[in-house]
Amino acid sequence: MTQVELSGVPETALWTLRNRAEEALRPDSGYTDTEAVRLYRALAGEDFERFGPPSQVHSLRATVIDKIIVDFLATHPAGPVVALGEGLQTTYWRLDEPEVAWFSVDLPEMIDAQQRLLPPAPGITRLAYSALDRSWFGHVPPGPAVITAEGLFMYLPPGQIRALIADLARHFPGGVLLYDSIPRVFSALTMQGRVRLSDRYIPPPMPTSQSLRQARRLPGRIPGVVAAEDLIPPRGRGRWASPALRWVANAPVARALRPSLTLLRFGE
Repeated sequence: MTQVELSGVPETALWTLRNRAEEALRPDSGYTDTEAVRLYRALAGEDFERFGPPSQVHSLRATVIDKIIVDFLATHPAGPVVALGEGLQTTYWRLDEPEVAWFSVDLPEMIDAQQRLLPPAPGITRLAYSALDRSWFGHVPPGPAVITAEGLFMYLPPGQIRALIADLARHFPGGVLLYDSIPRVFSALTMQGRVRLSDRYIPPPMPTSQSLRQARRLPGRIPGVVAAEDLIPPRGRGRWASPALRWVANAPVARALRPSLTLLRFGE
């Protein structure tokens, strides 16, 4: 059994890993994530129960991200793919180790965990930087790229995210950025320490929120951003498959209160 010591925001990588692996292990699920299952089993000594009951939310998010990357690679076969705050995501293996330039940007302790826990991946360049440290830009050629920030922006200082997006648009003209957001109410609860996954785990504070209305206003407000699209995850199991739930989630009031996935397009 492999052991890993992570804390703070990097520790959330174990939370999302558990949820993806548990979903992939279900016989009634259409989600496949072989590498997540392997790593989950290898980390059998971890107290995954501290993250509370498993949820489909992270596997549904992963499915959307997979599609966006595949769509981008259809027109840019060599990539690059830039995964900000990639953590222990297993996207590269779900996509059958594509022969593209793939850059994983994360904090040094997480890059160390990736190198120890994930399979050798010569196609991945691991860059030990905070996403906010623009030094990593010097390692990735400018031009169109598909950039993911999966489970990242909510943990960053709100005043710095727009500046980062503007710099991404400048360095990667013609590219796209996919990220997920939480609603303002949930952000406030995490800042007060009132969100508990179990009696043994409180998620880190999430100071940044974004509503669908705020996302739609980004083109024109952030230099280089020309379009913003709200992405709807595919249907899952049980209540996640309910057409009624999807209808409610897209009603005007609910759109301001639900998590969201945003795809930004950068001008040429």
